[in-house]
Amino acid sequence: MHISEGVLSAPVLLTGAALAAAGVAAGLKRLSPERMPQAAILSSAFFVASLVHVPVGFTSAHLILNGLLGAILGWAAFPAILVALLLQAVLFQFGGLTVLGVNTLTMALPAVLCALAFRPLLLSPDNRRAGLGGFLCGSLAVFLSGVLVALALIGTGETFLHAAWAIFLANLPISVIEGFVTAAAVVFLRRVKPEVLSGALA
Repeated sequence: MHISEGVLSAPVLLTGAALAAAGVAAGLKRLSPERMPQAAILSSAFFVASLVHVPVGFTSAHLILNGLLGAILGWAAFPAILVALLLQAVLFQFGGLTVLGVNTLTMALPAVLCALAFRPLLLSPDNRRAGLGGFLCGSLAVFLSGVLVALALIGTGETFLHAAWAIFLANLPISVIEGFVTAAAVVFLRRVKPEVLSGALA
């Protein structure tokens, strides 16, 4: 769901950059030195997951993992995702520097919102409830990211309406897969290291 350079209008780019900067500032404020290695590992996972493409018909799909980052990092998902997207833009020309703010916002904001919304489930001692929270975080984060990408394109002009719908629909099956992946990760963490999740949104 990388938006490329030269696609979005200046107002959309500036709005995205401003909101992303605010999110990154909030994330850095809550990112303690002890949690930096955790954020680095998850940023790396986000970076790698986006590079592994699986052919699906005439297109391809890949894991995003933004819901997992939100569930574990909370607001710190913003700087973690920013770093991963910056490296992807510089090393592989995915997205670009001028759209870095918008791309960060579309990936990180849903991650944080879902983690906030489903925190009671994620912190539940019942593994089934925690797994449900993980599934909802993973699936809805991708779903909402697709919505934000579509809105960014539509906000630029009606000419992108068909592209917006295509991106939105293509990410529906991915959101389901992400839900199961995130649920499995959350249940595993609840069993072996529950404090990883409990400190996410402190």
